[in-house]
Amino acid sequence: MKIISVFNNKGGVGKSTLSYHLGKALGTLSKKVLFVDLDPQCNLTINAIRESELEKIWSEEDDFIDDYEGALNRDDKKITELMSNPRSIHFLLKPVEDGLNDVEELSPAINLSENVYLVPGRLSLHKFENRVSERWSGLYQNDNLSIRTVTSIRNICQRYAEKYDIDYVIVDTSPSLGILNKTIISTVDGFIIPAQPDMFSLYGIRNIGTSLESWGREFGIIYSLISKDKRIKFPDKSVQFLGYTLYNAKKYDGKNEYGLADAHFSYAKRIPSVIERYINSDNKINYKEINNPIANNAVVHSHNTFPSVAQALKCAMWEVPDTFQSLKDTEYLKDQNIETFNTGNNSKYKATLSAYQTFAKDLMERIEVL
Repeated sequence: MKIISVFNNKGGVGKSTLSYHLGKALGTLSKKVLFVDLDPQCNLTINAIRESELEKIWSEEDDFIDDYEGALNRDDKKITELMSNPRSIHFLLKPVEDGLNDVEELSPAINLSENVYLVPGRLSLHKFENRVSERWSGLYQNDNLSIRTVTSIRNICQRYAEKYDIDYVIVDTSPSLGILNKTIISTVDGFIIPAQPDMFSLYGIRNIGTSLESWGREFGIIYSLISKDKRIKFPDKSVQFLGYTLYNAKKYDGKNEYGLADAHFSYAKRIPSVIERYINSDNKINYKEINNPIANNAVVHSHNTFPSVAQALKCAMWEVPDTFQSLKDTEYLKDQNIETFNTGNNSKYKATLSAYQTFAKDLMERIEVL
């Protein structure tokens, strides 16, 4: 099992869309996948489940998010009832946030489709981030609660992986270099960068590289100070860059290899040199194609309105035709204002599966190097 994050310091690059479709594609390749939504904006969760389902999960948790120990003391049987149904990632992190014992049994993950599961996000995750910040200095003193807090996300991922025999955990993150993402990225096994061919993505990659170097030095000091029995709670080695993909780029009838406008292609050509310069070898897998996009141009171009239709139907793009048919004449479609559907695009929707499977297969080869 490997824990992988999809990460970019720049927002709006389609990170959550890529995460979701990567996981769903891996599922079609008979790999078991767990999504863990650690982006407080919850975009991955919104892609995957209906808002009514998410609201039910959140509302059931509200008292515990506000005051976990108080809610537990008021009704100690309530926690057993809650844990029999899917819970948000913040709810699962709440005991360590409040310095309490973890619940022994994990709540079930949401089964999205064959082989694919989700631990949904929650907007209140900033509260956990604040606690990480407060306890960070305790890492240098070998403090139990500080170490437990910083490794709790990895621990939850590992426990779910064991429960469901997961091959890949995919962690979605916000476009931030704050302390929550510092914790996430430093305690996963590998990460990929989705990038648009523009100046902002180049600077985003630079920022990631310099942050990784700084974080690596910091964790090196921490590892030298903590005991061996606590060191094993962290990854064996520093997080590894698995590669990047050009993503969500507008397609032109250009003559270059990615079919991009000349201005965009000039930025695309600069990405490998930026990676080479700013992401050091300690944080990169030893892979001959590391400076080339994952699966080359398999998922480069935007799909126009396809992702928004898929999000409304809570399915992958290639599942849209069948999902729409199964929901035909239901109130849900009326609520989403998609009572009509252009069946002439069916083949284009379904063709996206092959593209994402190609992407997933290349990424799996890279993960094998970890």
